[in-house]
Amino acid sequence: MELIPAIDLIAGRTVRLTQGDYGQTKIYDSEPVDMARRYADCGVRRLHIVDLDGAKAKAPCNLRTLEKVVTATGLDVEWGGGIKDSVAMQQAIDAGASRVICGSVAVDNPELFAQWLQEYGASRIILGADVRDGRVATHGWLKDGGVGVEELVETFLPYNLSQLICTDISRDGMLQGPNLPLYEQLQQRFPTVDVTLSGGVSSMDDLERARECGVRAAIIGKAIYEGRITLKEIEKWLLNE
Repeated sequence: MELIPAIDLIAGRTVRLTQGDYGQTKIYDSEPVDMARRYADCGVRRLHIVDLDGAKAKAPCNLRTLEKVVTATGLDVEWGGGIKDSVAMQQAIDAGASRVICGSVAVDNPELFAQWLQEYGASRIILGADVRDGRVATHGWLKDGGVGVEELVETFLPYNLSQLICTDISRDGMLQGPNLPLYEQLQQRFPTVDVTLSGGVSSMDDLERARECGVRAAIIGKAIYEGRITLKEIEKWLLNE
């Protein structure tokens, strides 16, 4: 199982939200590029970066930080936040994103998302599904997208969708453990799609249980910044893998 550390950005700084609430923003001292270097040094290959300013503005806002991270580390960066049209998609790729995460646009404009899967290839385009009670929420989790996560995935299977990041909104930033049955069910139902767990990881024990459930990748954010999971533990995991 691949471990993917997360960096959330506001004004070029590393932050974490609780359940996606901008009113519950905690700013960390770690400069994004320095943090990315530390991840690379312990063997991490892939980094999850969310442009929270971009998500709010509906257009990328921190692409310069993306460029700096990629130049400094060479990491495989999956980038999300504000990807609403083809201009934003190309900007993210030009800035160095290896993969681009698309959430609301996949619900609001499925034809465009399907086009991107075919134009850029399924290896570069990730479906981001933020889920509350099994239903996908959009627009900063404020709007019910009117579709279930499984139905959304099925929509794009004919276009060779191969990557899904599913965030359980109720667990995000809470450090109370992930909703493992959700991810186990999704991975079993969609074996051709690599399902990434997001939300709730609080310890290495959570990650061990996720691996036992067949989860292929997990995003770790707040647990690292709050000292629940150390870089040494991540390095040991990666060496054992």
